[in-house]
Amino acid sequence: MEEQKGSTQPSATPEKPKSPAPAGVASAPSNGAVEDKPSPGASPAAKAAAAKAAGAAKPAAKAAKAEDPAQPLVDNGNGTVTDPNTGLMWKKADAWLDTQKFFTWAAHNEYVSEINKKKFAGYADWRIPTKSEAMTLFDKNKTKMNMDKNGTLFPIDPVFDSGGGCSTWISECTDDNIIRFDFKIGVDTPYPGKDIYSSIRLVRKAG
Repeated sequence: MEEQKGSTQPSATPEKPKSPAPAGVASAPSNGAVEDKPSPGASPAAKAAAAKAAGAAKPAAKAAKAEDPAQPLVDNGNGTVTDPNTGLMWKKADAWLDTQKFFTWAAHNEYVSEINKKKFAGYADWRIPTKSEAMTLFDKNKTKMNMDKNGTLFPIDPVFDSGGGCSTWISECTDDNIIRFDFKIGVDTPYPGKDIYSSIRLVRKAG
């Protein structure tokens, strides 16, 4: 009886086991993608190299995102200025320009009350600024300059009327803690006595 012949398949060559990766070196994923993370037992040098490579791979635009430039102050044409960056409305002229005099802290409300009584520009909620609000007018780069009553330049936007004072009372001032904000240097200065005079710049929330 003749032996039945069948087709024979050559046996597959056994795959050699992969040798483990050296300590500190991450093995490549089976899908061919490059892995940025070092293996758990990576040396500090290997971790630093991986971190550096990951950082370099980030888009340059994301790494150096530019800030939006500040919008210019708006002259409303009615004696007021609006700052679109803060939502504040300022009176263009200060107390010196309006009255030709400076005020002590104790007397500053005389000026504020008079402006609100007149409803300047149609508003009756004018007030002295906080320190942070006054600071928004100070141009630390000194590219925008105005002129005070003595002809001295100081760094606030020339959209404001020139010839005024370069200081203002701020809301942080109290009867026991006299503080005046100086627009020439952009700081608030405490004074030991009460016989201190200042101009006044008024502000309100726009809208």
